[in-house]
Amino acid sequence: MSTPGTSGKASRAGDSEIAGDSEILLTGGTLIDATGAPARPNPGVLLRGDSIEVVGPGAADAAGAGAEHIDATGGTVMPGLIDAHCHTTFDDVQSNDELFFHRDPTMAALVAGQNLTKMLRAGVTAFCDPDTLFSMGPSLRNAVEAGVVAGPRITTGVQALVTAVGGTAGRLIPDEGVVGYAQVVNSLDEAVMWTRRHIKYGADWIKIHATGLLPGRSGEVLCWSRDELRAVCDAAHELGTPVMAHCRSPESVTACANAGVDILLHASFMDDEGLEAVIRSGSALCPTFTFLANLADFGGAVGAGVGMEDIFRGEIAATAKMMRLAYDAGVPLLCGSEAGFALTPYGHWHGREAEILVNELGLSPMEAIVCATANGAIAMRLEGRIGTITEGCLADVLVLDGNPLTDIRLLNDRRRITEVISRGRRVDLSGPWPAHGPIPGDKVRNWADDILTYERAYD
Repeated sequence: MSTPGTSGKASRAGDSEIAGDSEILLTGGTLIDATGAPARPNPGVLLRGDSIEVVGPGAADAAGAGAEHIDATGGTVMPGLIDAHCHTTFDDVQSNDELFFHRDPTMAALVAGQNLTKMLRAGVTAFCDPDTLFSMGPSLRNAVEAGVVAGPRITTGVQALVTAVGGTAGRLIPDEGVVGYAQVVNSLDEAVMWTRRHIKYGADWIKIHATGLLPGRSGEVLCWSRDELRAVCDAAHELGTPVMAHCRSPESVTACANAGVDILLHASFMDDEGLEAVIRSGSALCPTFTFLANLADFGGAVGAGVGMEDIFRGEIAATAKMMRLAYDAGVPLLCGSEAGFALTPYGHWHGREAEILVNELGLSPMEAIVCATANGAIAMRLEGRIGTITEGCLADVLVLDGNPLTDIRLLNDRRRITEVISRGRRVDLSGPWPAHGPIPGDKVRNWADDILTYERAYD
């Protein structure tokens, strides 16, 4: 499908060549432009530097003599995937204990660079990372933009704002200070102060961890006051910065939407009141079903907690019904993988959310592809400039061997990705899959999986 001898190979620019001088011409195959228009025979797509210059029969005539040619015959040309919710600095963690207390800043940054390579090779050309270890998100983004390391486009938070209730990590979160991805705030004034500081430190997004776990309470509960939520949103918006929030209860969805949160992550068990608040506020939703679905479908293969499968299937079913109603009401749905955990390792599951939207919400494959591409522009703060194959958009393109409209699972199968073009440059897909060996001190080893009582030993 590519020019002989170049399939999967990155172009090697000379020292004096700049991205604006490069040209790539894609011909043949089927074009999915992700605008919602029907797929059609590819009329020709010309990329010049980091811009889609021509989409149409004139693309070949507009190409220079030195343009690289990619023949997509038999395949599909579409925008790169946009993962609106992942955690590139976590490194496939198996527990919060491991994440919070067994990480070194320098090593975490180096491993994050390798994670970026995995994501690119899986077809992710842009992503949003809401909260990062050691506040490294803005530095990682800046390193990619400066060409220090190769990676997808990045928008990022600094750390998640949590109250001392502790989010999903419970008592592992200290009463004050910082641990892992979390910055603890204990008053309305502190919430505003840290919002402003994170923006000062380079945050593209402010992340609120709105719900958390409490001993003796079922499910996650809202652990912020309405005034605190509103104060964070007002402070961020006054400085031109949007807000996203982790919400896993009906009450939290309503409270966050009413406070002005721009993207609601999960929005689990959203009820009618919450749906009305989301529609009224203009918020977007990123359900991030992939983590739940992976545990429900495949958790047994990796020794996940017994009994969790049915719990997460129930959450998916309950939430999907309301997500469909939101979608039908015009609320944008974004695709997120929650990559960074043992159940969602980097480079393996970034396309699965689209499959879940088809299977659980009843979206068409085309509608799901728009959620995984064009709608992701909201998370990138680049609406109208990324996520579609249209003239003037940024040059992030995939070529697939096959048609995801007939099998949406192709988006999640790296073997069927024949070309990834990021910022107008071809990504090298050859060579072994990036991996690293054990890092001393990173993993927590349990003494046992159960309690060795006398009766268990001898009965």
